[in-house]
Amino acid sequence: MRRWQLQAAKARFSELVREAGREGPQDITVHGRSVAVVISRELFDQLSGTGESLADFMRRSPLVGLDDLDFERDGSLPRPVDL
Repeated sequence: MRRWQLQAAKARFSELVREAGREGPQDITVHGRSVAVVISRELFDQLSGTGESLADFMRRSPLVGLDDLDFERDGSLPRPVDL
């Protein structure tokens, strides 16, 4: 990932956007500390999902309408925890 100082990112914004599309995420820094990342629209869409709600996703499940599903619980005791 290429790193850009904020001043350079502002001055060469068009190049920054093109690089995000061609090369992937572009890191923007202020005083050497990462403060933002510019990504392509394609990558943003992949990362943000379909926009479909969980309820809609569940309604499309091949298991919808099956009433005889039996999910067995693990009957073993929980592991010991040191506090």
